[in-house]
Amino acid sequence: QVQLVESGGGFVQAGGSLRLSCAASGSIFSYNLMGWYRQAPGKQRELVATITSGGVTNYAQSVKGRFTISRDNSKNTVSMQMNSLKPEDTAVYYCNIVNGIRTYWGQGTQVTVSS
Repeated sequence: QVQLVESGGGFVQAGGSLRLSCAASGSIFSYNLMGWYRQAPGKQRELVATITSGGVTNYAQSVKGRFTISRDNSKNTVSMQMNSLKPEDTAVYYCNIVNGIRTYWGQGTQVTVSS
C-alpha cells in the first residue's frame, strides 16, 4: 500500500503562482512514476505533468512553460511549481503514483485562480 499526502493549493489571482507538494509513504519501488492530474467541475480528470524516478518529465501542452514538476527520490516527494496561473487552471489537483502494477491517488487539493 502507498499513501499520498498533498499540500499547497489555494486561491490566487491570474498571473500568480502556487506550489503543490505531495509526500508518498509505504512500500514504494525504486522505479516509479509520480505526477499531478487535475479535474475541473464538469470535466474529466486530465494529466498535468508526470516525472519518472529518473527525472524524465512530461507535461500537458496547456501548462508547458508555466508549470515545473520536480521530485526528491530520497524523500519520495513530488512538487509542482505553477506560475502564470490562468482562470482555466482552476481545478482539484490530484497527486498520483504508479508503483509497480498499482496506481494510487491523493485526496486532492483545490486550486482556484480568479480573473
